[in-house]
Formats: sequence, structure tokens, C-alpha cells
Amino acid sequence: MITMRDLPTLNAILNSLSAVLLVWGYTLIRRKRIEQHRRVMMAAFAASVLFVAGYLLYHSQVGTVRYPGTGPLRAFYLTILATHTVLAAVVGPLAVITLALGLRARYKRHRRIARWTLPVWLYVNVTGVVIYWMLYRM
Repeated sequence: MITMRDLPTLNAILNSLSAVLLVWGYTLIRRKRIEQHRRVMMAAFAASVLFVAGYLLYHSQVGTVRYPGTGPLRAFYLTILATHTVLAAVVGPLAVITLALGLRARYKRHRRIARWTLPVWLYVNVTGVVIYWMLYRM
């Protein structure tokens, strides 16, 4: 049974899974394995949707979690948090648009926006895990 206390760890796992799937999906498309790419990218999107649900549930119950550290680590944390937050707000719509274009076989537009979506999505996934470690494991 997953408790509220377990959600940050589950969310970090989902972020990590999404990042791995994104890299795998990128590798597949570079090898022209289109159907496998499609399935893997759908899985990455599903992992991210589950993350958002868990994140919203957790913070609706717990509220804001403040970083307890000070000094240079706090400055580093706040920098990562700021960039992560801004790009997290952007990546949702980017991912939906990229996914929709791919599923509609509008490959030229899909590729054009995916070149932006992939690095932003990966950055948000990776910094999400860094934020988790800094908040809950340090």
C-alpha cells in the first residue's frame, strides 16, 4: 500500500523512468524503428502523467516542502528549482503537442517541435530527481 509519505519516492521513480524511456525512444527513432519509438514515447508520456497526478496529490495534502539547507547548496537548489519550475510549466503543452503531431502522422512538424521538447522534458525529469534527492535524501 502506497502512503502519502511514499509519494515523493514514487514520483522520483516515475521521473527517472520517463527520462530513461525518452532516451530509449530517441535511440529508437534514430534507428528508424518507428513503431517501437511510438510505444516507448507513449510510455514516457504515461509515466509523466502519473508523476503529475502523484505530485498534485502529494502537494495538495502536504503543501510546500522547504529546502532545509543553507549556503551554496541552498543557492544551487533554488537555481535548479527555478529553472525546473519554469520549464515544467512549458513541457506539458510541448509534450502534448509533440505527441499529437506524431500520432496524426504530421512528421515534419513533429520532428521540428520534438527537437525542443526532448531536451526540455529530459531536463525537467532529471532536475526533478535532483530536487527529490536534495529535499528528501540529503
